[in-house]
Formats: sequence, structure tokens, C-alpha cells
Amino acid sequence: MAKKDSKESELPSTGRLSRGAIAGMAVARAGLAHLGHKAQSLTRDDAQQAKARAAHEAELGRILFAALNQLKGTALKASQLMSMELGFLPDGMRQELARAHYQVTPLNRAVVVKVMRQELGQDPHTLFQHFEPQAFAAASLGQVHAATLANGDAVAVKLQYPGMAASIGSDMRMLRSLLQTLGGHSDALPKASIVERVMADIECKLAEELDYLHEAQALQWFSQHLTLPGLVIPQPVMDRTTKRMLTMRHLAGQHVNEWLQTQPSQEQRDRYGQLLFDTFMHCAFVLHRLQADPHPGNYLFMPDGQLGLLDFGCTRALSPDFCEAVASVWSTLLHSPLDTQRVQQAYRSLGLIDPALSAHDFCTQLLPALADMQAWQRLPFTVSVYDFTQHPPYPGSKPEHQRQAVQFLQAVPPDLPYFDRAYLGLTQLLKTLGARVRTTNPWIH
Repeated sequence: MAKKDSKESELPSTGRLSRGAIAGMAVARAGLAHLGHKAQSLTRDDAQQAKARAAHEAELGRILFAALNQLKGTALKASQLMSMELGFLPDGMRQELARAHYQVTPLNRAVVVKVMRQELGQDPHTLFQHFEPQAFAAASLGQVHAATLANGDAVAVKLQYPGMAASIGSDMRMLRSLLQTLGGHSDALPKASIVERVMADIECKLAEELDYLHEAQALQWFSQHLTLPGLVIPQPVMDRTTKRMLTMRHLAGQHVNEWLQTQPSQEQRDRYGQLLFDTFMHCAFVLHRLQADPHPGNYLFMPDGQLGLLDFGCTRALSPDFCEAVASVWSTLLHSPLDTQRVQQAYRSLGLIDPALSAHDFCTQLLPALADMQAWQRLPFTVSVYDFTQHPPYPGSKPEHQRQAVQFLQAVPPDLPYFDRAYLGLTQLLKTLGARVRTTNPWIH
């Protein structure tokens, strides 16, 4: 959860009519944009067509983001999640959705008191020895306050904005409608069945993230199982926790940008980078469960050299078969000449491609469309120690490659979006740190 921004915006409107009007306006704008694109395409040559198509998909992304940004709440959170689904949307659309900022106007004191009374039947001054009414962090779904228990222990109290749970169903229905409309205006979106599966998964995860009891249980699970030296996971205070209010031990530390301003040494950067990398690999390939929200605000660099892990509202238990298939694909991609038969078999076992896809089409059409993404993914594993300062940005997909890939994509394995999202977040954080990391490991080699 990011630190609260001083810039204010309105809390999400929960009125069905007002939210429906926003979505309807977006559909109308998309239709007009598509008509304009089609009319102008009649006079363009092939090179101009490709450039115009990419611009049109970016415009559709801006229309979608504008609507979700107005809806805020669960809709804005869904925007951020979709932007992290690698290969799901055309790159122009994905980049526009990545603009989701999460900031909303903090609840005033009266609403804070009302929420606590609804959850635990008592006022903040009764529940805590001290409670800071001004939130120190705010996001799309809730905000966090500093407080002190009767025994003097410092805690963080996360409160959910009113109306969030009630808006999930309507927001996701509108989002499905928007994507269906946009899909009719672009041939780079996956087939309808894949879009629906991704949307259903996002809806399920949003419901989990709005259940703070579920997050409290995840905090306890990871604290018990993720025991790598140097990691700290705050524990929940269960008698001060409900579905809409989570109280947990407060961790003292700095977020990454604040920590970098202290000008840490390269050795310190490398140490934290190694800990982050080892944590991801251990979670994915040993525990088979990921903290699947890679926001940099979810990591605390602590004064004693430890790393605090925050926000376990979105986690994912991974299938061991899925992890084995991913390790097989990435390991195979590291060797030359490429064993295309092994890669194709792993893609089949993941359910990504039709078993009937011929080896010729796989090698001559699908693999070239995926080559840039595969090269980016495997790059850190091509050397024993990798300098993430040099790691290139995620390459995205050329429009022609995006259309080629979605043509052969049969389904999205349910674990894949979470793995990709966590890996993308890891690489971005390691690049921000400028860390040099030992990437040699027992699973990808």
C-alpha cells in the first residue's frame, strides 16, 4: 500500500446509475474512435496501417482507463491488475492501464469512527491506547492508520472504504462489457473465453483482497513457512481484526525510494536484491505460494538490515505441475540449439496451446511471436551473477506478434498471471535497487 498522496480525488461513487453512465460513455467513445480509425484506414498503406493500429489500441486503452479511473475502488484496482497480465492485452492498452495510481481521498474522522463501530462496536479511543485519525497510507480499497495497543505495542490499522465489496459484481460486469466492446474494435485481444477466465479470476481475487480475515490468515501462514533469514512479516492482532478492519504489528522502515535517498552502498543494494530474488524463487518453487501484488510499497527496508514484507491481501497457491512446467520451459530456453519439441510439450502441459497445433506452426509462427518476451524472461539466468541495472524494460508485443500469439493461445493457466505479475514486479524492483544478484538456482538451469 502506497504512502498517501497529498493530491485529493473523490471517493468512489457507489451509485449503480452513475457508475453505469460512466461505462456507457466509455463504450460510446470506443465506438466513435473505432469508426474514425476504420474511415482513415481506407487511405493508408501497410506501414501506415500498422502504426495507426497501434495508436488506435492505445486510444482504446486511454478510454478504458479514463472510465476505470472515474469509477475508482475495485474498478481501478482491476485496471492495475490487468496491466500486469503479460500478453493479455495489446501493449498500448496495457501501458495506459498501468497508470492506475491508487490514491483516493482519506476518510474523515467521523467515517473512521463509524467503520470501527460497525466492525467492533467500539470507538478508536476505546480499542486503542492511541489512534492517529489521519491515515499515513491510502490505496484504492482502503487506508492505514498508526495506533498503539494498551500494552504499548505499535500497530498499523487498515480500514476498508465503505461500499467496496458491494461494487465488485457491478464493476466486473461493466468491465466485461467494456472489454467485449473493445474486443470488437481490435483483433489483438484474446478470444472471449480467455478474457472471461481472466475477468473471473480478477473478480475472485478482489473478493479475497476485501476480506481482511483472509489476509490475516495469509500473514500467519507466510510467517510460519517463509522463514528465510532477514525477512520480517508483521503479525495480525486478531481481536482487533474483522473482514473490513485489519490490525497488525507496525514495522519501522523505509520504502524503496526513501531508502535509496540515503545513498546505500552497492553491497547493501546487492544484499537486499539477493534476499528479494531468493524469496521469490523459494515461494514459487518450494512453497508453491506467492505474494502476488508486486507493488514496491509492499516492501520495507528496516534499520537493522532486515526486509519487511507487507500486504498479503493477494496471494496465490501454485500447482506443483505448473511450477515444474515453467521451470522446464525457462531451463530449455537457456540452451542452444533450442529444443523446440520440449518447449512445445511444456506449453501443452500448461494448457496454453491446442494439442493439435503442428510442430511446424509452433516453430515458424508462435515461437517467433514470443521470442522477445522469452528472451527478456530468461536474461537474468544466462549468467551466474546478473546486474539488474542493465535489465531492459519489459519488451511488450509488436502488434503483429500480439495478433499472432492470441491466434494460437488456447487458454491462460490460472496460475500464470500471478507468476508473471510477481516476476515482473521483482525485476522492476531489482532494477530500481541497482542490485547485482546471484541467479544460479536448482530449478532454472
